[in-house]
Amino acid sequence: MFEKIIGLIDAPFTPFHENGDVNLEPIPAYAAMLKRNGLKGVFINGSSGEGYMLTTEERMMLAEAWMAAKPNGFKVIVHVGSCCLRESEKLAAHAAQIGADGIGAMAPPFPKIGRIEELVKYCEAIAAAAPSLPFYYYHIPAFNGAFLPMIDLLKAVDGRIPNFAGIKYTFESLYEYNQCRLYKDGKYDMLHGQDETILPSLAQGGARGGIGGTTNYNGCNLVGIIDAWNAGDLEKARELQNFSQEVINVICHFRGNIVGGKRIMKLIGLDLGPNRVPFANMTDEEEQRMKAELEEIGFFERCNR
Repeated sequence: MFEKIIGLIDAPFTPFHENGDVNLEPIPAYAAMLKRNGLKGVFINGSSGEGYMLTTEERMMLAEAWMAAKPNGFKVIVHVGSCCLRESEKLAAHAAQIGADGIGAMAPPFPKIGRIEELVKYCEAIAAAAPSLPFYYYHIPAFNGAFLPMIDLLKAVDGRIPNFAGIKYTFESLYEYNQCRLYKDGKYDMLHGQDETILPSLAQGGARGGIGGTTNYNGCNLVGIIDAWNAGDLEKARELQNFSQEVINVICHFRGNIVGGKRIMKLIGLDLGPNRVPFANMTDEEEQRMKAELEEIGFFERCNR
């Protein structure tokens, strides 16, 4: 029913002013930078964007700003997951109204979803609020405890949710990922969600699209993995994957992508402001230590421009 995504979609950070208000001013430059470095679109208001810490009005405002700023051929997929299903339905309907390219939702962190049927009902209600848009389930059980078999989800939604397009799969089981990709000869779009294992997902023989977080500042190298693989240059693809893992090793020293990664944006010339409480923002001293670690691996000669 829907065209599958080819290439990498970015999960952008939400820009904030120092007082914590949403800052829309950097978004046009942000969108242009991502496009310039080979990204095919954005998946906004998700985990990297601190979506659960935004008000419904802020999330709508951000969706409108990204739609206004998106370059030609650039997709805007809106994460609409919420602990309040009615808010998710409202966000989904708004995304359709403004012409977004798709919607997605992770399982809520509270209450925890522990059964496939519970998850199907949650997805069904959200997808029905925007029936013309492709709906992607965002599988990230480390964030919400929804450690459910995704092949069972595909079987359960098949024929029940007409606009269920696929899964953003952010989990460590490449076996399960591939089994989902093979379901009914690739019926659903399986978007790989872990930047550290793009190459293995390609090697299994069919991954074509993904949604990443370190693509914000390292997208040109991650896109390069796919380009090298498609060109048959396995050694280059390996080098780029290994370098991308080195970048991830650095951010893991500084509270991960949401905190450390967002500060990298400042270091490459696009200051997106602080994180919202309860995230512990990096200190100036931590920023200098992270910069030194990035310099040690040659990051600033290879990062997004």
